[in-house]
Amino acid sequence: MYLPCIAATMEPGSVENLCVVYRSRDFLVVNKHWDVRIDSKSWWETLTLQKQLRHRFPELADPDTCYGFRFCHQLDFSTSGALCVALNKAAAGSAYRCFKDRRVTKAYLALVRGHVQESRMTISYAIGKNSTEGRTHTMCIEGTQGCENPKPSLTELVVLEHGLYAGDPVSKVLLQPLTGRTHQLRVHCSTLGHPIVGDQTYGQASNQEDQPFRMMLHAFYLRIPTCTECVEACTPDPFVPTLDACWSPHTLVQPLDELVQVLRAAPDPDPTEGGPRPCSPSTPLPGPGRPPPPPAKLPETEAQRASCLKWLSEWTLEPDN
Repeated sequence: MYLPCIAATMEPGSVENLCVVYRSRDFLVVNKHWDVRIDSKSWWETLTLQKQLRHRFPELADPDTCYGFRFCHQLDFSTSGALCVALNKAAAGSAYRCFKDRRVTKAYLALVRGHVQESRMTISYAIGKNSTEGRTHTMCIEGTQGCENPKPSLTELVVLEHGLYAGDPVSKVLLQPLTGRTHQLRVHCSTLGHPIVGDQTYGQASNQEDQPFRMMLHAFYLRIPTCTECVEACTPDPFVPTLDACWSPHTLVQPLDELVQVLRAAPDPDPTEGGPRPCSPSTPLPGPGRPPPPPAKLPETEAQRASCLKWLSEWTLEPDN
């Protein structure tokens, strides 16, 4: 069921201010605070999402798991927004199958540098790991020196508003990742020349004093159509002037409410009934005017599928005893 949730403020996260936007017998969806790790074994990590969950729901912690909770997917440390937690092994397995078959719908809000001129676009730069010295924990696009094993990557971008952030031109956009590469949205936006505001890894270098209080990327919408229930959550929009006085929108390009209706009304892909194949894009978001045809489907290699299964199993499934 949906739960009311007050939009995040500019105050730092704490163990008490965990925001739950969806709860059922089998799942929780929380609105993760920015600059909070999901979990950590490091003693210096005083605040993690796992600790917030243990504080709020001690009765739901599972001692048979490494961290007490089964996180169905990941969000970067700096990214806020919707994150799904499975409350038992069966629920984790059903969510795992949705991720494996690419049936999950995700959409993010972001503030990016500059005024994006096209109202909508599909970004298709292949992304690989950066092997350059000093950048080994980052990703890069195909053709960049040191780019290893680039994989096809697709992102739908729709411009919502143009405005200013602390006096600099900025666009508010809705991003729908149609593939799931590491740092995909951040790399794609940076490659376009419109890095995400506050992204110190892929953004434009500037003085520390000029950096905003957070990276402006937020997991806004999530839908996981499991076999027993459709886990669906829409988190509050944190990028509004009432929450951040530095953000001053002046031109509306596409109403966010209309795009939310499209996301909720879109059918879930069903590979077993002739729907999109695994790793193929879901229904793209419309922009102003007539929407263009969806991008071509990307075939999934055995190596990609094996990597997907390995990653998901580490996060969602415990080995049988």
